[in-house]
Amino acid sequence: MRVLLFTGKGGVGKTTASAATAAAAAARGSKVLVLSTDAAHSLADALGLPLTGAPTQVDTGLYAMQVDTQAAFEQTWREVQGYLLGLLERAGVDALQAEELTVLPGAEEVLALLEVTRQVTTGPWDLVVVDCAPTGETLRLLALPEALTWYVQRVFPAQRRALRAVRPLLSRVSGPAVPQEDVFDAVERLHRELLGVRAVLTAPTTSVRLVLTPEQVVVAEARRTLTSLALYGYRVDALLANRVFPASHDPFLAGWAATQAEQLAVVRADAGALPVLEVPYRSAEPVGLAALTALGEQLYAGQDPGAPATDAGELLSVARTADGFALSLALPLARHEDLDLSRSGDELVITVAGHRRVLALPSALRRCVVAGAVLADGRLVVRFEPDPELWMRT
Repeated sequence: MRVLLFTGKGGVGKTTASAATAAAAAARGSKVLVLSTDAAHSLADALGLPLTGAPTQVDTGLYAMQVDTQAAFEQTWREVQGYLLGLLERAGVDALQAEELTVLPGAEEVLALLEVTRQVTTGPWDLVVVDCAPTGETLRLLALPEALTWYVQRVFPAQRRALRAVRPLLSRVSGPAVPQEDVFDAVERLHRELLGVRAVLTAPTTSVRLVLTPEQVVVAEARRTLTSLALYGYRVDALLANRVFPASHDPFLAGWAATQAEQLAVVRADAGALPVLEVPYRSAEPVGLAALTALGEQLYAGQDPGAPATDAGELLSVARTADGFALSLALPLARHEDLDLSRSGDELVITVAGHRRVLALPSALRRCVVAGAVLADGRLVVRFEPDPELWMRT
């Protein structure tokens, strides 16, 4: 089972790229599901047919769907939403406004990823292609499982124990303001489901393909996205440069082509070993199965679209050294001035250009002190030396 995630800055054509990839893979005999986590749901427009919350057969071996996020939200978040509605209505908020306020930002994308995991783990597919939201939303979403893990494992148990002890007294005073056990159960259930999402999305069989157009602003965002995806532990196996102008004798088009060629040179230099696949600018928008299949065949030059385009290598590793241990984390294109590193108890806090990952340290490193760190050749290497007091106790 292969999973491909397509993301990129809004408007670069990631939906077309993901649909073309799925169509070309199905044409080669694979059983493929293409699914959108983007709330805009333009996948149906690209395929030129209506989609529902269940896999719809588009052609032999090709299925597509749009997640019914409202139904999934009510099923997953019903207990917590009911608790929040009670609080807001008690505070005098209009019932309709209260219902709108209890819809979590990003909930549609979260629940769509839960559906991705369900399809990957229970579906009959050889390949699942995911049309993700634009990069900003996707990065926040992909960071959520680890962030919620930190809260549930450290803050949540203490709050639950404290409330369990005083709930009988507080309930007489505060009424519905005191959450019941089913509210905590709902949060823990969501946490378990999100851990399942992360397990699927960080598996060696899952890759991210970053779609861009050869424009300076888009390329700059793509560079940051490459770094952030590696920070959170997600493998990128290819870049897709969309809407590339061909050479032309027309002065206007030639100017565009020259500007794009400069940006493509920057992209290829930044990509290193990552392949950069080009999608030429077309005179007509590729809509419908035939056009998308032709685009996919051209994009992958007749090769299997689902096959890993390159080996992303090991993103995170720990190795013994003469003095202790070295933790190595891939951070392609990261800059020293954007990097912040700190130790907090048994965790290493890594921040790169505003994106933060709290990394739980392995047992051996918890008994060490940070002896130094270096960022070189696209990797952050943190040196650890044993703490004599902690090391001798065990």
